[in-house]
Amino acid sequence: MKKTFFLFSAILAVTVSSVAKPKPVDPSSIWFKKTTEVINIQLSKAAKTYKPGKNPRSVNPDGTVRLAGITDWTTGFFPGSLWYGYELTGDKALAEQAKKFTLALDSIRNIKNTHDLGFMLYCSYGNAYRITGDKIYLPALQDGAANLYARFSPTVGTIRSWDFSWWHYPVIIDNMMNLEYLYWSAIQFNKPEYTNAASTHALTTMKNHFRKDYSSYHVVDYDPKTGKVLRKATHQGLTDESAWARGQAWGLYGYTMCYANTKNHKFLEQAEHIASFIMNHPRMPKDKIPVWDFDVHNALDTDERAPRDASAAAVIASALLDLSTQVKDGKKYADYAEDILKSLSSDAYLAKPGENNYFLLKHSVGAFLYNSEIDTPLDYADYYYLEALKKYASIKKIDSLKKS
Repeated sequence: MKKTFFLFSAILAVTVSSVAKPKPVDPSSIWFKKTTEVINIQLSKAAKTYKPGKNPRSVNPDGTVRLAGITDWTTGFFPGSLWYGYELTGDKALAEQAKKFTLALDSIRNIKNTHDLGFMLYCSYGNAYRITGDKIYLPALQDGAANLYARFSPTVGTIRSWDFSWWHYPVIIDNMMNLEYLYWSAIQFNKPEYTNAASTHALTTMKNHFRKDYSSYHVVDYDPKTGKVLRKATHQGLTDESAWARGQAWGLYGYTMCYANTKNHKFLEQAEHIASFIMNHPRMPKDKIPVWDFDVHNALDTDERAPRDASAAAVIASALLDLSTQVKDGKKYADYAEDILKSLSSDAYLAKPGENNYFLLKHSVGAFLYNSEIDTPLDYADYYYLEALKKYASIKKIDSLKKS
């Protein structure tokens, strides 16, 4: 009887001990959990502070917030950030605010003078429809896609970026980002010509925008009558021949996305070449947050000409996470992206709750040469940071802070 009692006691002790032990926390997810908490606070406060149709774009040197109106190329990013914030946190209040800020942009569907319709509509209305399936978002998306496609020239083989009079037919590397809107619209609205235009643009850009080392020019100006290249230049980089950091990020993201939509291996090869240029660049800082142009002198120092650009880093991280799922040796891309996200989520770049005018990230650069938006938060830095975090959570199977 005593033996039975002691045996039972021993089993009970072991059982209680095993139950009492808390489940160990995965160290790799601690930073992610903290980051998601900050995201929820900042986006919630921002949505209550700013008004639909006047979205926060950046912070002026005097501390006031620069707002983006309906025609601003960045205006779709804040609604898109709210949608991503909802996905990451499950906070239904963010979804409600996202809908308000998105629907306030309805008149963008009538804009015809820019390639930025993808940024403006697909990042806002596109995410809204993807997440909710509500057909209320489709008319604006349909009209905007038609206007974007109308800017395609079969003669040049590209979509015209700007209508500025001092250029003949300018195409910027940023334009690669807006092709996703056409690929999606081609399927959604049964417009196969949109796919052809997007892929033709990507192939033409591959031919004319890139140097032998797979760095890219910012602007290529074409003759609209013949398609001949007239000039290769920059509008935002240090020099015509320099590697503007966000431009390299746009190219990487663009070709990774083009491959995902077409399975054309030329696009995948191009993406890997661009990734190699970025990841192996001798001037990439240790924390993997590049300065605004890779060719700025003393790029590794704290020289005033070399502020960091968190927006470029966020775009690179988002692109590399996609690329990591498209190739056999994708771990190197996923690991690099993880390093970027951990840097961006550190105190050096991620704002403390209630600070930074409720933007998430600090230290981005808009247009250095024009003394515009230097070392400031940027709405598109936040957007692509959130997008990258969402992709990271999916790949790592992290159950983020979903609210019941």
